[in-house]
Amino acid sequence: MDPTTDNAGITGNPADARAALEALRAEIAKAVVGQDPAVTGLVVALLCRGHVLLEGVPGVAKTLLVRALASALELETKRVQFTPDLMPSDVTGSLVYDTRSAEFSFQPGPVFTNLLLADEINRTPPKTQSSLLEAMEERQVTVDGTPRPLPDPFLVAATQNPVEYEGTYPLPEAQLDRFLLKLTIPLPSRQDEIDVLTRHAGGFNPRDLRAAGVRPVAGPDDLEAARAAVAKTAVSPEITAYVVDICRATRESPSLTLGVSPRGATALLATSRAWAWLTGRDYVIPDDVKALALPTLRHRVQLRPEAEMEGVTADSVINAILAHVPVPR
Repeated sequence: MDPTTDNAGITGNPADARAALEALRAEIAKAVVGQDPAVTGLVVALLCRGHVLLEGVPGVAKTLLVRALASALELETKRVQFTPDLMPSDVTGSLVYDTRSAEFSFQPGPVFTNLLLADEINRTPPKTQSSLLEAMEERQVTVDGTPRPLPDPFLVAATQNPVEYEGTYPLPEAQLDRFLLKLTIPLPSRQDEIDVLTRHAGGFNPRDLRAAGVRPVAGPDDLEAARAAVAKTAVSPEITAYVVDICRATRESPSLTLGVSPRGATALLATSRAWAWLTGRDYVIPDDVKALALPTLRHRVQLRPEAEMEGVTADSVINAILAHVPVPR
């Protein structure tokens, strides 16, 4: 048997795939400065076939990050600017009447791509927001009763502004729960900001990634090989119980009105396995769970109003739970 082929028929060497995915950081850094955690989160989401909510103030390179990732992975990407007047068919596509053939034909929408950047998703009404739910969960779009499969890989990277609420439609909890990770994009450090300005002064054009030197360093085959390897990453019963205990503790927290659902526990287990594999192990340890707990769980809990008024955040609650739940040895 060819050693580069596993039992499922996936070709590719897992070690080579890991090296290729690790090279993404250096490649994306040619265009985006100081966002390694967000790059890692997007790679974890791709490995887990999940979706990502990117939260940050305008101007911190959220759009550029997704475009650079698509370029380095040699994947197709499309961007949709969500606005109050955007219709569901503007995202999913619609039937168009062809006068020559006197028949209706399906015109695919921008959702038919590998990486969909849903820019400012909270600026569009719930009806249009919900048009993404089937695509995110079922990997298909149903138009006129006909299901149409989406390409693989498929990832929705949705952005939202955390400081501007006028004219927005907050995502309902059921939709937030569909996102595997919520990644916060911070403002750059002083040195990172100096690096950004130095690049622009030297002629860097964020609209021309090829001129910036961003080249494909991995591809869909690497992702498939990596996914197959992640699926084989061992999880002990103790680690499984640890994940469950963390999620159950959120349901008992006095600061929360809504804790993590079993879907959230499943997500934390999946992201922990992907992170363990990316760091070079074929088994999960408690530190893997701790490393992915915040981005996997922060959007799946809901604070009590009185706790929010006291300055309590979802991250602080989860950190407190991680500090108190016994760690398996």
